[in-house]
Amino acid sequence: METIKDSGASGLDLAIEEAAEASIARTVQAVQAQVNDQRVILGLSGGVDSSVVAALLSKALGKQLTCVFVDHGLLRKDEPEEVQQLFTTQFDVDFVCVDAKERYLSALAGITDPEQKRSIIGSLFWRVFFEEAALIAQRTGEPVKYLAQGTIYPDIVESNGAVKSHHNLVPFPEGVHFDLIEPLKRLYKHEVRELGVLLGLPASLVYRQPFPGPGLAVRIIGAITAEKLVTLKNADAIVREEIDAYNALLFDQTGVRDSEQSVWQYFAVLPDIMSVGVSNGCRTYERPIIIRAVESKDAMSAKWARLPHDLLARLSSRIVAEVAGINRVAYDITSKPPGTIEWE
Repeated sequence: METIKDSGASGLDLAIEEAAEASIARTVQAVQAQVNDQRVILGLSGGVDSSVVAALLSKALGKQLTCVFVDHGLLRKDEPEEVQQLFTTQFDVDFVCVDAKERYLSALAGITDPEQKRSIIGSLFWRVFFEEAALIAQRTGEPVKYLAQGTIYPDIVESNGAVKSHHNLVPFPEGVHFDLIEPLKRLYKHEVRELGVLLGLPASLVYRQPFPGPGLAVRIIGAITAEKLVTLKNADAIVREEIDAYNALLFDQTGVRDSEQSVWQYFAVLPDIMSVGVSNGCRTYERPIIIRAVESKDAMSAKWARLPHDLLARLSSRIVAEVAGINRVAYDITSKPPGTIEWE
């Protein structure tokens, strides 16, 4: 995460804010001129980029914009409800939530290879998305002409001028096509975050840690089940709550949101093994949880976070006590390289 200093509004800060506000105004005008009275659809994931696009286009289009949120059941605890609450109360858009949890569980049943998981999740997302686009056209009596996306400048740079195939390349079905609207494609991540703040998105979303596109599917090692998802979501919620509080304390002390001092990414992993333990004098045979926490600026390399021992102790005690089926907690102390940040 980039360094942000909260030391009052300097002349430079005001100039940056004014430039961002001017950029918002220009984008709103450009989108209105391009779209006119046509309908726009956006696949809203709840991540930073798609949420900023949704907030930005809501100013330009209102309910001409339909945000389709596919709830595949692979997000973190309470995230689907948070996304729905935000975009149905704070922004004037047509919000559609598609409950696809059972479809995803069925499609992923028995799948253990991480690349196969990714392929299934990506393919099924677009299948569900295009089904919903057809229903929207049927419901409104007008075709959807435009597809909005959260493509940002690094997506283009990293792919030598072409949008990354795993990120935003749209697999249009035969006979289906939308014109693209990509209002963030000339912006870097820190500029996208600045826009998000000005557009009224909550800081918890604007400065959220990275989250993999396949979601918790690649943090469950082995086959995915509804039971494993519940277990991981509950453990991960404790990890995020405790390290969020630790980061907030560092931020209060320094006035700087800096990944060199605070933890950049942190989450729980559920491995495909069982662990022997003891509870109330009896032997248990349950699952372990692995905590992953790293410090990094850009994810190209990362150091494992030297969390205080009392924080680690609290994490272990809470997870074992509060998450059913867990009897052991381990902490991953592998940097990148040689490891990666994610386990799959």
